Amino acid sequence: MSLMRVSGEGLVLGVVLDALFGDPKRWHPVAGFGRVAAVGERWIYGDARWRGVVYTGILVGSAGVVGFALERVSRRPVAHCLVTAGVTWSVLGGTSLGREGLFMARVLERGDVEAARGRLSHLCARDPRGLDAAALSRAVVESVAENTSDASIAPLVWGAVAGIPGLLMYRAVNTLDAMVGYRSPRYERFGWASARLDDVVNWVPARVTGGLVALLSGREAWRVLARDGSKHPSPNAGRCEAAFAGALGVRLGGTNAYEGRVEHRPEMGDGRAPEVADIKRAVRLSAVVTFAAAAIVWAVR
Repeated sequence: MSLMRVSGEGLVLGVVLDALFGDPKRWHPVAGFGRVAAVGERWIYGDARWRGVVYTGILVGSAGVVGFALERVSRRPVAHCLVTAGVTWSVLGGTSLGREGLFMARVLERGDVEAARGRLSHLCARDPRGLDAAALSRAVVESVAENTSDASIAPLVWGAVAGIPGLLMYRAVNTLDAMVGYRSPRYERFGWASARLDDVVNWVPARVTGGLVALLSGREAWRVLARDGSKHPSPNAGRCEAAFAGALGVRLGGTNAYEGRVEHRPEMGDGRAPEVADIKRAVRLSAVVTFAAAAIVWAVR
């Protein structure tokens, strides 16, 4: 049995583990990487792009070294499958994404807008102050759409392409983007490298995500994806959000606030504004897309 086939089986097993258990409750490797990255930021930080390039290169490169080491020590097929499954489980976040979305749906269904505002930071960086149930519902649907790629499809794509190093390096890039990839006074220059690298590594996965959503949902999702996917200021998030908008029959986009900064984004889709019930529909669609991607990995690898 080739290690390429074993890697495919390990990726699929990792998806199953994530579906059953979600993120590890303790000793989460991604959380550990985040702590290391925070220490590194204190040592390297400076208001210059070159410092951000060094910071990103060291941390992503270190993740790759760990991945290559794991590849070397798990050459036997069974060991390789199990190690690949464990690493895949640790870097996937689809089940936790779905749980956060369902939590938001439950509190909004009982009218607890304050609780929903307090929890929104678990999904996105949008300023929750002043958001009503409708605005919160749109924020959650958009976050589920965008993060379907980041949390599920992109790790599977990079795992299929580059094995364990691909899994770990992708999650390192994505984590650094979440930590420092902001257009804020502190990170405008320092976080530039992390943000741009995240755009690069997510270019293909975002389009795979949009294509899978449309393939599973029908003509309207294809139409909205083709027409509106490039409207978003992000080169990748718009593909996911546009496909979800068409699939769910809703309209996404509009005005968002981030720590005092207001963005007016073009609208995507021709449907109504998202409602609380659409959050559950988005979560279900995200899960279906993830399992479809796993099935494709199984067939191809």
